Amino acid sequence: MIDFIKGVFVLSGASLMLLAALGLLRLPDLLTRMHATTKAAALGVILIMLAVAMHFAEVGVAARALAIIIFILMTAPVAAHVIGRAGYFVGSKLWSGTVKDELRPNYDP
Repeated sequence: MIDFIKGVFVLSGASLMLLAALGLLRLPDLLTRMHATTKAAALGVILIMLAVAMHFAEVGVAARALAIIIFILMTAPVAAHVIGRAGYFVGSKLWSGTVKDELRPNYDP
């Protein structure tokens, strides 16, 4: 039973990372790409780390996997936010279907 759960975690994590890569290729602008890759890739890594901790079933490996999960949860959203804002300030074009640009009134030169 545990092997089935590990397999589901690994396959789900790999599938989410594949979706993140597809989102990076298919989505129209920087902000939507950052959104897709951050959410899907972070969850994919977390699922794979859970499978690794379950597979080895050692305290040291589980502690490292938990540390990686916490690190990903803390840094991925912040990094995506900073990269998205930097891209906006350098003049990255928004998608033509963008309805509202909330930064324009605050940062219009």
